Amino acid sequence: MREFLVIEDEQKIRDVIVSYLQNEGFTVWEAATGTEGLRLFAGKVIDFVILDLMLPDVPGETLCQQIREQSPVPIIMLTAKVGEEDRIKGLALGADDYVIKPFSPRELIARVKAILRRSGPDLLATRVTFNGGDLVIDSGAQTVWKQGKTVHLTPAEYKLLSVMARHPGRPFSREELVIKAFGYDYHGDDRTIDQHVKNLRHKIESDPRTPEYIQTVYGFGYRFAPRERSR
Repeated sequence: MREFLVIEDEQKIRDVIVSYLQNEGFTVWEAATGTEGLRLFAGKVIDFVILDLMLPDVPGETLCQQIREQSPVPIIMLTAKVGEEDRIKGLALGADDYVIKPFSPRELIARVKAILRRSGPDLLATRVTFNGGDLVIDSGAQTVWKQGKTVHLTPAEYKLLSVMARHPGRPFSREELVIKAFGYDYHGDDRTIDQHVKNLRHKIESDPRTPEYIQTVYGFGYRFAPRERSR
């Protein structure tokens, strides 16, 4: 299931956006300030950001730039500014689209779906196949199959795998995996990640000693690096 982050200080507008996104089946996180938005973005696996430019604490342009430096996730900017230069500046900072207030919620959803289609099938799909069907992850059913057989993962193992599999090839530090998989209130040692990875490898790798999915990034952490993926 795709996860959205809505950063908008006007509660009525935020509530409408959240409601429409949830009606489309998306999981939605919300923030009223840029600071809270960045905290959520760092602590969750966010697939799409809807961002108001006029926030009470951080300029939306700055926030957009900070998010874009960390991730290629789609970003839609919301603003009351109608000038052409404002729109050009927002798009130049990395936004994928620019919606002027007041706006139709239905139009916003249509723009979201258009961006998702342009971004490729992975952002719309709940089931993704790796290495020609050797491994299948269904985020809707929260189920994993290896060579057609169900893999029984603990909730922690599934969350960890899901975080890495959404960003194939991207290295994650142990600390980042702890935050994104287990949250800020997790009190365990980040080396616990090593044990979870060991367990995952025994369950999804054909040969855990020479992993083809979860690779070690020495001195840093891990990355999910399949040969190929498809819908």
